[in-house]
Amino acid sequence: MTIDFKGRVAIVTGAGGGLGRQHALGLAARGAKVLVNDFGGARDGSGGSATAAEAVVAEIRAMGGEAIANAASVTDFAAVQAMVQQAMTTWGRVDILVNNAGILRDKTFAKMELADFELVLNVHLMGAVHCSKAVWPIMNAQKYGRILMTTSSTGLYGNFGQTNYGAAKMALVGLMQTLALEGAKNDIRVNCLAPTAATRMTEGLMPQTVLDALKPESVVPAMLVLVSQDAPTRTILCAGAGTFEAAHITMTHGVWIGTDAQAAERLAELLTKVTDRTGDSVPPSGSAQGANEIALALKRATP
Repeated sequence: MTIDFKGRVAIVTGAGGGLGRQHALGLAARGAKVLVNDFGGARDGSGGSATAAEAVVAEIRAMGGEAIANAASVTDFAAVQAMVQQAMTTWGRVDILVNNAGILRDKTFAKMELADFELVLNVHLMGAVHCSKAVWPIMNAQKYGRILMTTSSTGLYGNFGQTNYGAAKMALVGLMQTLALEGAKNDIRVNCLAPTAATRMTEGLMPQTVLDALKPESVVPAMLVLVSQDAPTRTILCAGAGTFEAAHITMTHGVWIGTDAQAAERLAELLTKVTDRTGDSVPPSGSAQGANEIALALKRATP
């Protein structure tokens, strides 16, 4: 089976360099028409220029592909709507959205200004919300859509000095979970990618030998699978240096303890049993938690 995107239209945000550029080139190489979005700012989000996006468009056209440039900030919903309309006017549809745009404002929580926390949330989380909201009615109408959120190991597992980034990246997992449920009836599949890649955002954070192994293009196969026609949905793939893993939000079987005056003490005593991952599961939706709790309670109450 060959994955191809002939006849498909993709929007990739933050595609002027690094991972986003590789995503745009990878989609174009397999036949997709690509709107290359990049605000053109520094890695902390300051500044702005269309030059980076235009350079990637030139690369795609040089290899025989179709592409257009856009310099909207994903934090500006009106600009995002105009970006999506640009794709619709040019090609008449939008099949794929890769939410890749992001910035860093790293500091320990004690030293971080709230403005830096809010800005990172605004770019990563609200940026993805704006773009997804703008393409949602189009994908529903055409009964086809593939949306990819860029999450991170920082969101999934934590990373010192990145409370703002981690909070935003885990929020994207929550956004994916419900959008995938709501989009299922119209074949809109929504997934997350947690990349480990050496880009402008990671310069100076890792030794050069490690950076050399973490080429952004090594993450692209995961992106291609997650936005393909046969893509899964509600899946979190991790990728870096040619290695691919999956992350899951699981729930343990749990223990019925009750609610009397000594419940907290019994929970403390049985905490290792409550957190025992033997037989844990990936719930199909949030309601599974309540269903499990009621089931164990009723089983306990049965004579």
